[in-house]
Amino acid sequence: MKLTAKARYAVTAMADIAAVDGNGPVALSEIAERQMISLNFLEQVFRHLKAHNLVTSQRGAGGGYSLNLPATEIRVSDIVKAVDEPIRTTACVPGELIGCQGTSARCLTHDLWDELGRHIEVFLNSITLADIIKKRVLGRAMVGDAPITVDLIDEVLS
Repeated sequence: MKLTAKARYAVTAMADIAAVDGNGPVALSEIAERQMISLNFLEQVFRHLKAHNLVTSQRGAGGGYSLNLPATEIRVSDIVKAVDEPIRTTACVPGELIGCQGTSARCLTHDLWDELGRHIEVFLNSITLADIIKKRVLGRAMVGDAPITVDLIDEVLS
């Protein structure tokens, strides 16, 4: 499973804007410097984010980008979808007749990876930019009603 650089950087840049929200538009050059992301790459990413109405732009001196919605209403899944980056956990292409093995058959572990993809989608849909900047992400993964902790991982592995 791979989350693309475009999706990772889009989320990082949006979180950067959310962290300084209220101080006016944020220049991409500032985000690029703070987050160590190529300015040219950010410009490409922000075209997608703007087209999906996640950010607005202001030209001129003091210009830059602002969130189009409150940070509490922008979900990580919205950002990933805006940059057209599906998170694929299987080698199969949805809707195609050819499966993981290059035939119509699916591999033995197809359902495992497919379900993992659904869990990732649910998780990313449950996290907002506000959660990221307020550091409310750790401990959100759950097994039943219990958060996944280091102690739980050790217990499962032993």
